[in-house]
Amino acid sequence: MRGRPATSLRALALTVILLGLAVPLSACSFSPVYGGNSRLASQPLLHFAYAKPTSRLEQIVYQELALRFGSSGSETAPLATVTVSSSVARVGYSITANPNKTARVTVTARLVITTRDGSDAQPIEITREASADYTGSDQLLAINTADTEASERAAKAAAESLRLAVLARLSR
Repeated sequence: MRGRPATSLRALALTVILLGLAVPLSACSFSPVYGGNSRLASQPLLHFAYAKPTSRLEQIVYQELALRFGSSGSETAPLATVTVSSSVARVGYSITANPNKTARVTVTARLVITTRDGSDAQPIEITREASADYTGSDQLLAINTADTEASERAAKAAAESLRLAVLARLSR
């Protein structure tokens, strides 16, 4: 019977600590940047109308932004226009000399958000860059496929970086 009062005293102390922590933590709110239900992403300001893509990489960026922010068909919704360029660095790359050489695709994405609600607000311009590496092969088809896949990965990474930059800019 001696150990029993000490055990119940510990249980009581643990209960008091947990209840004491529950009150301050209940006042906290979390708004995850990487989750789909962030407080900022649910704002109507982030439901953009998107311009038409002119390339596959622009289409990927538009799809990623629309997936994260949502889209609007409203005439007054802010218009998001994306331009994407890509480049490939193949330093010392030669199919015959060393077919397994690594190459790097760099995608630069520029987002311009223009208000269309009649206000004279300045457009928001954000530029982000992302890279993806791939290993070459001795077959031209394999090189082209690897280059396309790396370009698409870099475009998705650039779109995510643009999304975070928009959230940061609009949260100020």
